Amino acid sequence: MMGKGFGFGIPGLGMILIWGLIIGVVIWVIRAVTARRSADRKSAREILDERYARGEIDRDELQQKRRDLSG
Repeated sequence: MMGKGFGFGIPGLGMILIWGLIIGVVIWVIRAVTARRSADRKSAREILDERYARGEIDRDELQQKRRDLSG
């Protein structure tokens, strides 16, 4: 009887908890990496506004491109 269940008293409960912990950590890592990637992406309008702020495009071109983006 000794050694079963990793000291939790119920055989197999320890393995279930360990596997649950491992799966939880893997899911947490995947979500953290995915969230970081999506935060790095900018919308077309944000990129357009940044280009205008840097002086790469003038006001008329900004307005035309905004109209093009809105469809």
